[in-house]
Amino acid sequence: MKKVAVVFNGGTISMKIDPKIHAAVPSLSGEEIMSMVTGIEDFAEIESYNFSNVPSPHMSPNDMMSLSFYIKKLLKREDICGVVVTHGTDSLEETAYLLDLTINYDKPVVVTGAMKSSSELGYDGPANLSASICTTISEEAKNFGVLVCLNGELNCANEVVKANSMSLNAFRTPGFGPIGVVDNNEILFYRNRVEKQYIDTDKIESKVDLIKCASGMDSSFLDFSIDRGSKGLVIEAMGRGNIPPLMVDGVKRAIDKNIPVVLVSRCFEGRALDTYGYHGGGKELKNMGVIFGDTLSGQKARIKLMLALGKTNDLSYIKDLFEAGHYK
Repeated sequence: MKKVAVVFNGGTISMKIDPKIHAAVPSLSGEEIMSMVTGIEDFAEIESYNFSNVPSPHMSPNDMMSLSFYIKKLLKREDICGVVVTHGTDSLEETAYLLDLTINYDKPVVVTGAMKSSSELGYDGPANLSASICTTISEEAKNFGVLVCLNGELNCANEVVKANSMSLNAFRTPGFGPIGVVDNNEILFYRNRVEKQYIDTDKIESKVDLIKCASGMDSSFLDFSIDRGSKGLVIEAMGRGNIPPLMVDGVKRAIDKNIPVVLVSRCFEGRALDTYGYHGGGKELKNMGVIFGDTLSGQKARIKLMLALGKTNDLSYIKDLFEAGHYK
């Protein structure tokens, strides 16, 4: 029987309602949660580890890196076939993507959580855990990178977003849908994983800011980031990859200071591209030296830029990391 390491990391899956404040708070240990996953001993041998027990908004990029180191130590063990990680859903996609970029093993790593606390009817934590464990012991799940498993669906860490604040199927892959499902304890993949990237670094640069564009914005936030010493900037641009004209000078000032500026779209689906040639349009920005982040969300582009800057300040490397294969 295969052995799976389950690393508990807090979030709603470990919470219950505090009767004094009438709100969910961290309460359950990993062992208490595993006791609700009935029958799993017929499928795998489980080793439980309590890494932390925090709400996901408390997770910092440095915490995510520490979690990556922790998981890699478990994956080195020959008797461990893979790792399941529980996590709060608010920042789950960011942690999963960081793990995907920093872990280079063929063994499955599956990140899961819950949309309901253990005090609510329909608590989904045990079902998500059992589906994640079934995924981890599957031979088919090897070499897929980090997968996110909730509500019986499997999504790739580099594609998935939290698309709903309350539904059990909150995690989705825009444009393409899930890469697979867990059906009757079996794993069914619909398509192949594409573009698995690996950033070989043990450091992360946390001073990277994310700025979202809206109508009429100027360079105030960009200038603030530059003045406070930000090492990198991610801009969630409008539409195809365009910004209000008053933001252009701020972008130029950042580039002139050799601060990498990565541009993505604030749209839920589609990629950023240098389609438009007007002032503030994608063509002007690309000619200035802005790096285009393809289909990445702003929060994922920030994680990627943090890791890239943790490895090097070489702008050509960073540009290639984001744009290789997408631009001539």
